[in-house]
Amino acid sequence: MMFRRARNIVALTALATVAVYGSFMPAAAAGADMGYAVVPTAIIYPGETIDGGQLQEVEVTNPNLAAGYAKSIEEVSGMISKRTLLPGRTIPVGALREPYTVTRGSQIRLVFSMGMMTISAAGSPLEDGFTGQVIRARNMDSGVIVSGTVLADGTIHVAAK
Repeated sequence: MMFRRARNIVALTALATVAVYGSFMPAAAAGADMGYAVVPTAIIYPGETIDGGQLQEVEVTNPNLAAGYAKSIEEVSGMISKRTLLPGRTIPVGALREPYTVTRGSQIRLVFSMGMMTISAAGSPLEDGFTGQVIRARNMDSGVIVSGTVLADGTIHVAAK
């Protein structure tokens, strides 16, 4: 019998605490501007380029929402999804990537520069690559595999050995 009373006292104390502090919580939450989050309006599949028409900005009302989600449509539009994004769910920034500058198997231009000399040749990347990334490519004329840095215009600047 003694154990039940102690448990009831603890329960009543907990309820009183929630009642006292709970009355102040809505006022504090109402005053805090939580900002906006971007959510898809349709399912977006991995590898799909995200269009601004597939998105909408919604006001964040959950104070327990984990950080790291996209906050504006401009931040997400034109990016590639790395995983399935569901309608009405926030889009984690980690689930997005930039589009590749060069794609494996495409036709590109290899450029080698040393001093005043510049040599260019047709090539084909052996892997997908972003601007600034070092990737391997095959020289289409000689069949030699070289490494080089992907440039913004889609050419690969071959590194000297």
